Amino acid sequence: MKANARDIRAAMERPSPDMRLFLLHGPDASAAAELAGRLAHAMGPDAERIDLDGAMLKGDPARLVDEAAALSLFGGARHIRIASVGEESLDALSALLNADHAGNPVVALAPTVKSTAKIVKLAIDSPRAMAFACYEPSAADLEKLAATLLRDAGMRPHGAVTHRLATACAGDRAILAKEIDKLALFLDAAPDRPRDADEAALDAIGADLGEAEMGSVIEAIVAGRTAVLGAELVRLNEAGTSPIPWLRLLARRLMTLAEMRADIDGGATQDSVFKRHRIFFREEAATAQALRRWTPAMLATALMRVRHAERAVMASGNAGSVVADHAMTELTRGVERRG
Repeated sequence: MKANARDIRAAMERPSPDMRLFLLHGPDASAAAELAGRLAHAMGPDAERIDLDGAMLKGDPARLVDEAAALSLFGGARHIRIASVGEESLDALSALLNADHAGNPVVALAPTVKSTAKIVKLAIDSPRAMAFACYEPSAADLEKLAATLLRDAGMRPHGAVTHRLATACAGDRAILAKEIDKLALFLDAAPDRPRDADEAALDAIGADLGEAEMGSVIEAIVAGRTAVLGAELVRLNEAGTSPIPWLRLLARRLMTLAEMRADIDGGATQDSVFKRHRIFFREEAATAQALRRWTPAMLATALMRVRHAERAVMASGNAGSVVADHAMTELTRGVERRG
């Protein structure tokens, strides 16, 4: 069946034995990861998790049915997570939904799959599956989500709390959920003991570094200033900031530069391009310098590296911010060498 945000969240927080498959498709990997985490939490801290991927299932479609029906080695709960699933897993998912028995719930993450894919249709048509499309939310959607999560955690938001939380997570729902968990712990809030969540509490836990503060990292990379980047990364790491927000801000900055560079190469004047992209007058000199420094090929390569770093940080068993720090330091060194 096709699920909305409320349905999928409720189903994963209270998994039914009749629901075998949760298919999370679409480009917002952070939303899919946050939802998958809800199922893991519902299964309990001692639950056994089995990790598979699309390539494994392509070579052995029957394995998914076997894993879904198997008992845990320790006699407890068990669930399965499939990373990077695509059309190659159609046979495996079909077998799962048609099997006589499958006691362990399956979450399939399909970030590159569109709504028209066969595996999406399979999940929508089956009463034993839920399909949910994960797309990056708008700013308004993020504020609504922040308000919902705050209330669910037993907090009453005041002032600009929801706005600040939505801005700080840069579209990453998993980070939003973690910051709200941190806030609930600080306030000792719970549904049975609600607390007021105000901006003073956010300030106390350092929940948000705004775009202006993360912008120093972005500009250091774009300008090729390795030494400045190192100092900024230390500052963000000491503040406990996830690299996902600033990686996404960097991706947006690179895409904007690529669009501007294409306009100029197509014959547009720099002034008209700056006006169309609403470049603040104090940023015009730095932007002009960046456009001279960055070629279209460099921008495409850098954007690919940023996306790869984001996926690496979000992968299970990763090295945390070290992955992003190393990748972006190497990128900045390359820009610095070009002068």
